[in-house]
Amino acid sequence: MIRHFVRWPRALVVGFCTAGLSACTALPGSGPLRQDIVEERAQVQGQFTVVEINQHSLEILQRRPAVSLSGSFHDRRPSGDQRIGIGDAVSVTIWEAAAGGLFSAPAVDRLGPGSRSAVIPEQVVGRDRSITVPYAGRIPVVGKTTADVERDIVQRLREKAIEPQVLVTIPRNTSNTVTVTGDVTNGAVVPINVRGQRLLDVIALAGGTNAPVHETFVSLVRANTAVRVPLQSVLTRPAENIYVQPGDVVALVRTPQTFSAIGATGQNAVVPFGNSALTLEEALSKAGGLVDHRSDPEGVFVLRYEPDDLVAQLVAPQPFERRNARVPVSYRINLRDPSALFGARLFAMRDKDIIYVANAPLNEVQKVFVLVNTITSPVFTAATVRAVTR
Repeated sequence: MIRHFVRWPRALVVGFCTAGLSACTALPGSGPLRQDIVEERAQVQGQFTVVEINQHSLEILQRRPAVSLSGSFHDRRPSGDQRIGIGDAVSVTIWEAAAGGLFSAPAVDRLGPGSRSAVIPEQVVGRDRSITVPYAGRIPVVGKTTADVERDIVQRLREKAIEPQVLVTIPRNTSNTVTVTGDVTNGAVVPINVRGQRLLDVIALAGGTNAPVHETFVSLVRANTAVRVPLQSVLTRPAENIYVQPGDVVALVRTPQTFSAIGATGQNAVVPFGNSALTLEEALSKAGGLVDHRSDPEGVFVLRYEPDDLVAQLVAPQPFERRNARVPVSYRINLRDPSALFGARLFAMRDKDIIYVANAPLNEVQKVFVLVNTITSPVFTAATVRAVTR
C-alpha cells in the first residue's frame, strides 16, 4: 500500500517534467534565446538582420566615415576683405586737396586741424542696401568691401570736389558675425575679424562650455545644412576646428551618451559612457560582465539601427523588403572564441545602443526542474508522512 502510494507522485513528477520541457517558452525569462534571434525565420518575421562581429564586419564599420565638420563644410578661410552687409554701421571721411571745396573750410582756416576734410555721421545700412553721401547721392554698399565703396564715392565726387580722397570704415559690424548659444557661459553674437576665426575661437569668446567636454556636442548650422559632432572630436582632431563664416549658428548641447544593458548581465541598467568613445569590451565591463550561471557567451548582441547602404555591405540582400532607410541590426559576438575578445575591443559603441546577453539553453531546463521541485515537494512530503504514519 505504501509502495503504491509513493509511486504515484513519481509518475506525477514525470508528467510535470514532460509538460514543462515541452513548454519552456512559457517560462519566465529576460528575453529570447540565442537561436530565437539568429534563425533566418525569426529575422524575416521580426524585420531585422543579424551581423556577426568578425574581421570582415569590423573592417567595414571602421571604414565608414564619421560625421565631420570639415567633410561637410570644408575648412574655407574667410575673405581677408570683409563685405558690408545690411545692419552694419558705416563711417565715411572725405579729404580734398585744397581748401574752399565742398568738404573743406575757407583758405583762412586751412592750417586748422581737419580744415580740408569732413566726417559724415555714422550710418546704418538699410534694406535698400545703400548709404547716403552728400553730393554723391545713395551709394550701394551691400556685398562690397570698404575699398570698393571708397572708389565708388571718389568716382561720383570727381567732378564736384577738389581731388577727393575717401576713407570708409565699419565701426559696428553686425553682418559678419557668428551666433553662439546653448550650454555656454555667455551666449553671444561674436564678430568675425579680418584674420578669420575658427570654431573654438568663437566658443572661447562666448565663455566656453558649461558641461563636461565628453558630454558636449557642437551643432553648426550654415545656410540649410546642420552638422552635429562631439566637442571632443573638435579638440582632438585639428581638421575639425574649421573657420566659421558670417551667419553661422553654433550651439553647444549637453547630451550624455548612454547604452542599455539587459539580459544575463551583471547589471541591467542604462549605463553612461563616461567618455566620448566606448568599445564593446568596455561596455560589457561597465555592465558587470556576463552572469556565469545564466549567460550564453555565444549570444551577446548589440542592437541598433543602421543605414541600409551600410547593411548592404555587411550582409547579403535581405529576404524582407525594407520600409525605410534605417534597418534594425543585431550584431552578434561569440565570446567562446578567444579572438572575439579582441574584436570586442575594436567594436565601437554608439549612443543609445542596446547590449543584450541571452540566457544559456541549459538555464531554461534548470528553471523547469526548479519549478517542478517547487510544485511536487509538498506532495512528496505528504506522501512520506502518510507512509510513516501507516
